Amino acid sequence: MDLRRIRHFVVLAETLNFRRAAERLHMAQPPLSVSIQKLEAEVGTKLFIRSPSGVSLTPSGKSALAEARRLLFHGSQFAQVAKSASDGTGGTLHVGFVGSTTFGMLQKLVPQFRAEYPGVELVLREATSARIVQMVEDDGLDVGLVRTPLLHGSTVTLVPLEQDRFIAALPRNSRLVNVGQLTLSDLATEPFIMYNRTEAAGLHTAAILACQQAGFLPRIAQEAVQVQTVLSLVESCLGVALVPSVMQRSVNDMIVYRAFTDFAPPADIGLALIYQPEMESPAAKRFRALACREYPLPR
Repeated sequence: MDLRRIRHFVVLAETLNFRRAAERLHMAQPPLSVSIQKLEAEVGTKLFIRSPSGVSLTPSGKSALAEARRLLFHGSQFAQVAKSASDGTGGTLHVGFVGSTTFGMLQKLVPQFRAEYPGVELVLREATSARIVQMVEDDGLDVGLVRTPLLHGSTVTLVPLEQDRFIAALPRNSRLVNVGQLTLSDLATEPFIMYNRTEAAGLHTAAILACQQAGFLPRIAQEAVQVQTVLSLVESCLGVALVPSVMQRSVNDMIVYRAFTDFAPPADIGLALIYQPEMESPAAKRFRALACREYPLPR
C-alpha cells in the first residue's frame, strides 16, 4: 500500500476540505482527488462522503483513520531505523569478548561507545578466543575482543589494541613469594597450571615457548581454558602459572603476582580486535574506530 496515498487520506480526514488538504500537501487539488479515488478503489470501500457542502468521513473512513496514522508513524520509524543503521548510529552490534578484557578494556570501551552511539544496541557474548574467531568468520558476531597470539589460520583481520607480558601468579604460601630477584627458571621445579592446548592454544604455546627459552619444560599439573580459571587453580595451591600482567588488576589475597627480572617473551601476548572487512557493518566500523582511538598502538 502506497504510504503517500495514506498521507493524503490522513490530511484530508483532518481538514475535510480538498483545497486546504492540497495546500498542506503542497500539491494541486485534481491529483489529490485522483489519489483518494485510487486509495478507495484499493481498499474496496468509500472513505469520504462528498457533497456540495463539503467532505465528511464514512464509517469506514473513521475506523481507518487511527490505523492510517499508525502506518505513517511506523513508516517514518522504518526509514529512521534504516538510515541510522546505514550510518552506524543505530541497529544492533554483536561483540564477543574473552574474560580478561573485563579487567579494564571492556569497562572502558562499552560505556564510551554507548555514550557516543546511544541508538546502537550492544549484545555482548563471552567466549574463548578460538570460538570468537569462528563466530566472526560465520557472521555470528560483528567484532571480537580476543587474546593473542592466535595460532590457527583465519580470514579475520586483527587489530592489536594492548600489548602485554607474562608474569608469575604464585599461591600465597609458595616458597617463591619471598625470592628477591625472581627469574622464570626459578619456576622450573614447580607444578604448573597451564592453558588448554586446544581451547587456549595461543596462550598455551606462548607459555611453553617462554619456559623453553628459560631452559625447561613445565611440569603441567592442571589445565584450564580461561585465565580466571587458571588463577582459581593457583589460589587453590595446585601450582604456579604464567598469566598476562593485566591480571594484576584482579586483587586476591591468596595470590601473589611477581614480574621476572630476566625474562623477555619469545612471543607477543596481548589483546586485539578482530573483524571481517567484507562484512563489517557501519556500527562495527564505528566500534573499531573507537577502540583504535582509546588504545592507540602503532598500526
